[in-house]
Amino acid sequence: MLWILLVLAYGLLKGFREIAKKKAMIKNTVMEVLVAYTALSFVFVLPQAPKATGLESRFYFYIALKSLAVFLAWICSFHSLKKLPVSVFGILDLSRVLFATAFGLFLLGETLNLTQFAGLATVCAGLLLLKFRLPFFDKIFHKNKIDKKDSDDSTDSKNSEIAHPQTESIGTIYVILALASCLLNAISGYMDKVLMRDITSSQLQFWYTLFMMGYYALYVLFTRTKIGLSVWKNKWIWLLAIMFIIGDKALFIANGIPESRITVMTLIKQSGCLVTILGGHFIFKEKDTAYRLFCATIIILGILIGLL
Repeated sequence: MLWILLVLAYGLLKGFREIAKKKAMIKNTVMEVLVAYTALSFVFVLPQAPKATGLESRFYFYIALKSLAVFLAWICSFHSLKKLPVSVFGILDLSRVLFATAFGLFLLGETLNLTQFAGLATVCAGLLLLKFRLPFFDKIFHKNKIDKKDSDDSTDSKNSEIAHPQTESIGTIYVILALASCLLNAISGYMDKVLMRDITSSQLQFWYTLFMMGYYALYVLFTRTKIGLSVWKNKWIWLLAIMFIIGDKALFIANGIPESRITVMTLIKQSGCLVTILGGHFIFKEKDTAYRLFCATIIILGILIGLL
């Protein structure tokens, strides 16, 4: 089905975006990356402006609410990602499966058949194994012990080498921020499905990005945050914006297809987890990749079961 391929493309691009975010924040601050990222994204969607007119007034309000959820989600996720290994962040991001599925079941009236329920359960099992590692697996994967004495003052490069996937090995506040981002993104995903019943992908993408620009402008104005000119030379931010526009366009179109279901879409989106794990290993030299790939395999198996 077309909508499955579109959501799969979104999921893979999302995984690459997490890597690009991490790289972008090496040279610039969280807010510099967020502001420049949003501004470039808005520039890229400007050609859609002629197709974005004609909305009923109530939809502007709904899109503004969706944009507010994403605005807050991005602040939480970027601050979390800056301190966490990208593979661990990708793992925590899988928690949105639970939130999004709950919205699909209780708010949209969707149902899970036996295989989809089994797929969701398998995804959750993979997620739990990543977050709460059993001692049994330490013997199989020969996990290295971690020296925790520098945990409070370690740099980003040291953070990227955190091998233990359990939450106690990383700052609790950053785990909370990552989970808060998952909840807010799940709200956004629910609103996407509802809004795309009545508006086009061009209308949603243009106004959503415009409202995001407004929120960041207000944030910078009231907090007096300084945005350095060097941010515009950060190639990772440009790449990030391009992947964001392409991925969101694919997701909005998928949401507009009547046959698409938010519960199944949520499972497919988790394909980005594999990208973050491999990216964490090859780009950021993170450890314990074999175990994380083992858990990712369980998650991908759950996705395939859910699509049967």
